[in-house]
Amino acid sequence: MAETKGKRGNRVYLTWTNEMDSALLAVLVEHHNNGDHAQNGWKPHVYNAAIKNVFDKCDVVITKDNISARCKTFDKHYEVISKILSQSGFGWDWDNNKLQIDSEEVWAKYVEANKAAACYKTKVVNNWDAISTIYSKDHANGEGAKTGAESAAEPIAEGNEPSPDLPQKRQRTGDAILCMLGDMKTSFHDAMKSTEPLPLPHVTPPAEILAALEMIPDLARSDLLRSYGKLILSERLFQALMELPMGFRKEWLLLLNEKNGS
Repeated sequence: MAETKGKRGNRVYLTWTNEMDSALLAVLVEHHNNGDHAQNGWKPHVYNAAIKNVFDKCDVVITKDNISARCKTFDKHYEVISKILSQSGFGWDWDNNKLQIDSEEVWAKYVEANKAAACYKTKVVNNWDAISTIYSKDHANGEGAKTGAESAAEPIAEGNEPSPDLPQKRQRTGDAILCMLGDMKTSFHDAMKSTEPLPLPHVTPPAEILAALEMIPDLARSDLLRSYGKLILSERLFQALMELPMGFRKEWLLLLNEKNGS
């Protein structure tokens, strides 16, 4: 079993293996390509799918918090490495999964200005292809970022602005009417937008709820079925379950069933 944990105080820290990273990133890439990567993180069903895949492939139980912490590590790798690769004299060694540096002089000059990158000289970062696929879009869509098409669409400032001291040319009646019609069309379009139906809230599919329950150790079939009957009716209860550590979930479900008289 690849689950190696260390304790610091009362918190338990999970040691990630390359196999666990690969299983996690396989799910994240798939859902990233499906548009399930929200601005403030992954959608809830993505975490469930990742937890299940890591358990199936590596026989290790992880939580949403484990995934969030690991994603921060991936994000840091992307931020540092992509900045290095954007400079002349650097490339990526796909065979050895680390930086390819033209010369010691190039590296010394870069690290002098970017001391935090020093540890990446020989650092092995597996799954770089998957990491760059997921996080390149996040950084490109960050604050202040623009695509080439957006930049090209921006108006270019002209130097022949009319002087404030000169009288402005009087607008023709026909042009004024056309402008009014255009404003009316825009207002009508905006009003129609306000009547469009709001998107429905996310509802976790029953198959994902069942899969999450089946992962809970020593949960009897009767307790599983009682819990399943409640969770498919309440998205909030299911999300509350998924926020608990795996070791707490069985006891919480039994208390929930007992409270409701099941």
